[in-house]
Amino acid sequence: MNKFVLPVLGLLFLSGIVSAYQIDISAPATLAVGKPLVVTGITTFGIGTPIDVVLYYQLTTATPIQRQIAYVQSDRTFHVIFDTTSLRKGTYKIEVPANGQGDSVTMRLVELVDRADEIQLSSHLNQQYNGKLSIAGTMVGSQNSGVQIEVAAPDGSRVFGPQYISTNFQGHFSVDVPITQTGIYDVSFTDTKGFVGTVSISVTGEAPVTSPAVTGVPVTATTQNDVISAHTKASRDTPAYFEVKAGSGTVNLYTSSKIDWVVEYIDDRGNLTAVNENGALNPEVIIIQARGKPISVKVYPYKYSDSGEVFLYAENAQSVRVSPTIPAGFGAGPLSSATPAETQQSPGIVITGVLALVILMLLRRP
Repeated sequence: MNKFVLPVLGLLFLSGIVSAYQIDISAPATLAVGKPLVVTGITTFGIGTPIDVVLYYQLTTATPIQRQIAYVQSDRTFHVIFDTTSLRKGTYKIEVPANGQGDSVTMRLVELVDRADEIQLSSHLNQQYNGKLSIAGTMVGSQNSGVQIEVAAPDGSRVFGPQYISTNFQGHFSVDVPITQTGIYDVSFTDTKGFVGTVSISVTGEAPVTSPAVTGVPVTATTQNDVISAHTKASRDTPAYFEVKAGSGTVNLYTSSKIDWVVEYIDDRGNLTAVNENGALNPEVIIIQARGKPISVKVYPYKYSDSGEVFLYAENAQSVRVSPTIPAGFGAGPLSSATPAETQQSPGIVITGVLALVILMLLRRP
C-alpha cells in the first residue's frame, strides 16, 4: 500500500509549489500632496480575495499612516486609493504584508512633493463681483514659459480651462475669467513638472439673477468643438448616469471638481472602464476614440460621506444628457464593490483537497 501513498504525497507537494500565489503592485514614484495616490496590483489569488495594502511614512523608521483592503476583481487585478491631502511631503512606502509570495513585488516607494509655495499671487484672494475673476501672479521657475490654469466655480462646475497661460521673463502671468456668481472659486495650477497646487479666491457682492438650469436636459453643440454638459445629483448609493451621443474622432469627457468622483463608462465597443485619478482638486478626464455610437457614463463619489451635484462635460460630442434609467451594462453598485463572499476557490486548492482525500482512502484500505 505504501508504494501508492508515496507517489501521491509527491504530487501533493508539487501541487503546493505550482499553486504558489503571486502579488505585484505598482504606484507613481512621485506625487504632489493633495492628489490621490492610486495603487494598482495584479495577483494569482482568486476573485474576491481581500488584499491588505498599507501606506507608511518612511523617515528613520516606517510609521503606518493608512491601511485599506482591496478585493481581487474578475481580471485578477485590484486597486486602492489613498488620500494625501493631509500628508506632509517626504518619502512614503506602500506595502502588501508578505505572506510567502515568492518573487512578488509587494513594496513601492513614493515621494510626496508640496509645491504650493511656488505660486505667488498678486491678485487679491477676496474680490468684489464685477463679472470676472482676476488671476495674476508669478510662478517660480516658469520664466518665459507658461502655466496651466483651471477654475472651478462654487458649485463645482468648471468655468475655465485647463488652459495654458504664457509667462514673461519674470515668470508673471495674468488672466481674467468671466463669472456669473459669487462664492469661493478654486484655481488650480499645473506646469511642466506636474501639479503645483490650488488657491481659493472668494468673490462677494451682488451677482445678476439667472434662471436655474434644468437638470437632465440634453444640450446640443452648435459645432463639434464646443463644450456641452448635463448635471444631476449623485451619491455613493444613488450614482448619476449619463448618455453621451458621440460623433467620430476623439471625444473628451470630464467631470466637475470639489468632490472626488469615480467615473465608470462603457465605450462604443462595449468595454467597461473605471477612472479615479485626480481626487477632489481636479476633474476626472476621459479621452475616447469614438465611432459615432452612444457612450454610457456612471459617476459617484469615492467617499461614502460625499454627495452633491456632478457635471459631466463633453467636447466633440453631439449631445449629453442625464439618463432616465440605468444603462445596460452597469450594476447597481460601484465597479470595485467585490466582497469576500464572491471569493472563488482556485484550482490549486481544489487539487490539493482531492489529493488529500485520495491519501485518506488509500490509508484505510486493508
